[in-house]
Amino acid sequence: MTDAVVLICSFEVPAADAEAFIAGWEKTRDFLQTQPGYIDTALHQAFASHAEFQFVNVARWRSAEEFTAATRSPGMREAAAGLAAYRPHPALHRIVRT
Repeated sequence: MTDAVVLICSFEVPAADAEAFIAGWEKTRDFLQTQPGYIDTALHQAFASHAEFQFVNVARWRSAEEFTAATRSPGMREAAAGLAAYRPHPALHRIVRT
């Protein structure tokens, strides 16, 4: 088995869209947590309303391959439709020091 990976995805979300974005994130989370390799996720919101990235999602997956399969799986497009209006900045990371 490969090492676990961490998805860190920042989103550009206007302050007025916070509730709509959270609802879209929850629907996407609900779908992804049913996929093989999913460990957990947490959505973080900036304190400052002028922050470039209002929301940051941090998710853990067993492997990059399982994350990729989940995001390409049937149903993902529909599950993530509520996030389509918000520009994501995703990247998979691995822990190198603790």
